[in-house]
Amino acid sequence: MKSLRKVLLVAPLLLLLPFHTSASAAHDDQPGARPSNGHTCVGCVLVVSVIKQLAQVHNSTVQASMERLCSYLPEKLFLKATCYLVVRTFGPDIIKLLSADMNADVVCHTLEFCHQGPGQALCHLYPLPKEAWKVTLEKARQIVKKSPTLKHPRGGADICVLPFLAKICQKIKRTITNSVPFRDVDSDNYSVSPTLRGYHWRGRDCNDSDEMAYPGRRPDRWDEHRDSNCNGIWGVDPKDGIPYEKKFCEGSEPRGIVLLGDSAGAHFHIPPEWITASQMSLKSFFNLPTALTDELDWPQLSGATGFLNATSGIKENSIYLHLRKRNRCNHRDYQNISKNGASSQNLETFIERYVEEVVLEAGIPTHCPTFTFLNFTVQCDPSGGRGFGMCMHLCCNLVRSFLFLLTNRGIDPVPKMTTPEQFYSKVMETLKYLNARLPKGSHVILYGLPDGTFLWDHLHSRYHPLGQLNGDVTYGQLYAFLSCLQVSPCHGWMTANETLRTLTSQRAAQLSNTLKKIATSQKFTSFRLYYVDFDFQEIIRKWQKRGGQPWQLLEPVDGFHPNEVALLLLADNLWDKVRLQWPQVLGKENPFNAQIEQVFGDQGGH
Repeated sequence: MKSLRKVLLVAPLLLLLPFHTSASAAHDDQPGARPSNGHTCVGCVLVVSVIKQLAQVHNSTVQASMERLCSYLPEKLFLKATCYLVVRTFGPDIIKLLSADMNADVVCHTLEFCHQGPGQALCHLYPLPKEAWKVTLEKARQIVKKSPTLKHPRGGADICVLPFLAKICQKIKRTITNSVPFRDVDSDNYSVSPTLRGYHWRGRDCNDSDEMAYPGRRPDRWDEHRDSNCNGIWGVDPKDGIPYEKKFCEGSEPRGIVLLGDSAGAHFHIPPEWITASQMSLKSFFNLPTALTDELDWPQLSGATGFLNATSGIKENSIYLHLRKRNRCNHRDYQNISKNGASSQNLETFIERYVEEVVLEAGIPTHCPTFTFLNFTVQCDPSGGRGFGMCMHLCCNLVRSFLFLLTNRGIDPVPKMTTPEQFYSKVMETLKYLNARLPKGSHVILYGLPDGTFLWDHLHSRYHPLGQLNGDVTYGQLYAFLSCLQVSPCHGWMTANETLRTLTSQRAAQLSNTLKKIATSQKFTSFRLYYVDFDFQEIIRKWQKRGGQPWQLLEPVDGFHPNEVALLLLADNLWDKVRLQWPQVLGKENPFNAQIEQVFGDQGGH
């Protein structure tokens, strides 16, 4: 029974392990410099806040609100059972502290999920208590002084050291590190399962028992007898004996899409109803198991590789859907190889893995019709957050294009900002690497850095979902909390320090000019080089013409990531620019699209 308790307790945490480790890695430049395990502290404050607000909304006891929260959770992945176990473990102390009118910050510091080390700042989300902090904290500690729960390990323990979890941890870590599916019978890196790097991330495998059948490969003998490239087109036309793949796709310049990026490229998203007490119901968490096993990412709805209809209802499409509409032979040929916390520090690893394992696999272009669109959203402030970048690659003349940003990170923003000289050197190093490996006729597109001042300008005074009930938490307070814990994704722009925001924007402009200089002055033998400005203000203007507000383009929970609407508007905007300036990059429109649809329908779905 003790082992079962451990399994129930760690099951959801294990599923969050890929997100937690990869996101945390983005801020590990100075281990030990944090005041605590920042993500654990944020999680505790969030959960305790929700419990307290549920009691307020329903005029119930804290005990009843905790049970209500657990009742909302699905039974899948032991989520409901784990919630009740955690309530039994920590609930008595939370009840005592909240009943004594302590806020979430005090509760989480008392229970040691948050910690203020010697000489470190006090990190808090809510306004400080009227009494001195030390006095309030000491009162809270006296309330739970004899509590057995303080003996339980907090977020610092590695659950993977448990013998019965070692193998599953190893497999999940491999899934995320190598961006390969957890379930893949034939080991071809494509899956029939949606999550854990399944077909939400890469085109759905049409035959998981055949390693030579997968999306994006060169068709085997024009797929006379089977669908080897999983685009749903195979067999022979009985009228003339010509294989359908050859008739409809040969010479049509098919393009797949591969995105290499970070959390924005993967479309990191936490639904606001998960933390808004007044909106919570049994329906609120129905997609929680799927989200957990996708690392809280939603690539199936992203601007680059999304294949589902937009939940926001806007008409814009992802790059993949644009490509599929342009040529139905592109069906299922998409890959989203993005990771939460990815940065320019591992850009070369991304490119090396892609070039060696995907493009040049077995010495032949098995993924030949591939249009790789790398949305590498790295460090928007160039000091420690992430911005936007994109990388496109095309093959079968093996035309490729890569759009990317390279910056470094650091705790102290200004001294750690990438200089134009460092930036120039790193970009040239990467371009030379690509030039030595990419086939002739490739295209490389350098994408400028954004000016992230819109984050503070449009959000800082607005109430965060946690603060809407009582008017006590603004985005400005959230930004300060995350920065204090050193887990802010974009410290240079998510700050009340106007000077720092200005310096960050100036440096971003300098780095963009460096990219433009490289694009206009450098020549390479394997590819042509282009530059595109990143103009988020243009997206804002388009949205405002529809009657929208700028803040509606940002994720409401984290206050940083572009949301689904913004991602689709960005994708549509980029598509139009490439289509007008460099239409050869996209391939021509297939004149047989109507016939493909007539013969094969939806081509097997995704």
